Amino acid sequence: MSQGNIRTLFKGATVITMDSAVPNFECGDVLVDGTRIADIASSLSVEDAEVIDASGKIIVPGLVDAHHHMWLGAMRRMMPDVDDLFAYIDVVAETIGKHYRPEDMHISTKLTAIASLDAGITTIIDACHSSRNPEHTDAALDALDNSGVRALHMVGTAMDKQASSAHLPDDLERLAARWNHDGGLVRVGLFGQLQRDWWQAARGLDMRILTEFIGDLSKLGPEFDGLLGADNIFNHCTRLPEETWKRLADAGVNVTVNPRSDALFGFDDDSFAYQQAVDHGLTPAIGIDLDTAFGSDMFGEMHALFSGQRFAMRNRRFRGEADVPAAITAKAVLEAATINGARAAGLDSQIGTLTPGKQADLIMLRTDGIAVFPVTNAIGTVVQAVERADVDTVMVAGQVRKRGGKLLGVDVEKLKADVTASRDHLFEAGNYNPPFFS
Repeated sequence: MSQGNIRTLFKGATVITMDSAVPNFECGDVLVDGTRIADIASSLSVEDAEVIDASGKIIVPGLVDAHHHMWLGAMRRMMPDVDDLFAYIDVVAETIGKHYRPEDMHISTKLTAIASLDAGITTIIDACHSSRNPEHTDAALDALDNSGVRALHMVGTAMDKQASSAHLPDDLERLAARWNHDGGLVRVGLFGQLQRDWWQAARGLDMRILTEFIGDLSKLGPEFDGLLGADNIFNHCTRLPEETWKRLADAGVNVTVNPRSDALFGFDDDSFAYQQAVDHGLTPAIGIDLDTAFGSDMFGEMHALFSGQRFAMRNRRFRGEADVPAAITAKAVLEAATINGARAAGLDSQIGTLTPGKQADLIMLRTDGIAVFPVTNAIGTVVQAVERADVDTVMVAGQVRKRGGKLLGVDVEKLKADVTASRDHLFEAGNYNPPFFS
C-alpha cells in the first residue's frame, strides 16, 4: 500500500469512467489506494479505508484544461469584449506584461491554479508566453508546485518587444533536470512556435512542444516534413488549408482548441477547427486560453464546444453542403475535456480516465442543485447542467484538494489581497486604467 497506507473508498456514486474497457456504474464504488485508483465495481468492501458517502453524486475523471495562459490571472476579465488580437497583445504584453515581476508571475499563476482546482480542473497545460527570464519561470513553477494541481508548464518567449529570449532554449536543460522526473505533478515543456532549432533542443530533453497556430497568420510548409510528431501540440488550428491538416494528421500531432476564445477573436469559421481535427483522425482537446475575458471554467468550454459545433455543422448543412459531419454528442465533448486533454499533455497512460492503476485524478459532482436534478442522463448532466458550484470533491494523485465544496488549505482572503495588490502595481506601472463598466 502506498502514500502512508492512505485508502479512500467512494461509496454509491454514479461513475463515468471514460474508459471503454471499464464499465460505467449507475451506482458503484471507487477505491483509491495512495496515489492511484485501485478498483471500481458495483460494490466494494474494504477495510482500513476512509469511506466517503457518494450517493446522489457523479464521479468523473478530473477535467483537463489543455491550453491556458496562467500568468494572466491578475488580468481577469480586463478585456471582456476584445476582438482584435493585436490590440490585445498591445495591452497584455506591451502595456502590462513588460512590468511583470517574478512575484506577479507567482501570484497570477497561483490564482489560476487554485481557481482551476475549485472548478474541477486537475490538469493544465500552462502556455506561458511570458518567460521573461529564469527567475520568472521559477516563480511560476513554484506556484504550480505549491498549489497541488497537475501541470505541464510550457516555457516561451515573452511577447513584448523589450523582452529578451537569450536564456532560451538553454534554460530548458536546467528546468528538465529539476522538474521532469517520475512522480512529480509539475513538468516542463517548450512553447516554441515554429523555431525548429528550439524544437531540436526540447526533443533532446524529451519535452513536449507547443505552437499557437492560426491559419491566417502562420504557414506550415514542406520544410516541416519529418519534424512533426506526437510530441507536438498545435493550438487554435483555425482556418487551415487542407494540405496543412493532412501534414498534421500524417504526423499524429496533438490539436487543442479554445471554444470561447477562438470565437471571441474571430479565429474560427464554420469549417470549425475541432471538427477538422476529428475529420482528419485526430483527437482534439479543449482549453480556456485566457483570463482577460473568461476564467477557470471548463464547463463553459464544454457548453461552447457543444453549441459551436452544432451551429457550424447545421449552417453548412442549411447552406446545401453535402456530407456534413454529424452533430457532436455530449460524450464527445466530455472526451475532449478529459482523455483528449490528457493525451495532448502526454499523460494519457496516467490520467484522463477512471482506470484501475491510473493516477487518482477525479472529481465528485453534486446533483442535488435546483438546476441539476433529476439525473436522467449522466453524461448529459455533467456536460450541460453541472457548474463550478456543484463540484463537491477534487482529488489529484490521491490528495484531496477540495472537499464538501470547500478548498482545503487555501487562505482565500490572503490570495485575494495578494492578487489585488499585484494587479494594482501592474496597472500603475503601465499607466493603465481599464474602464469599469464599458
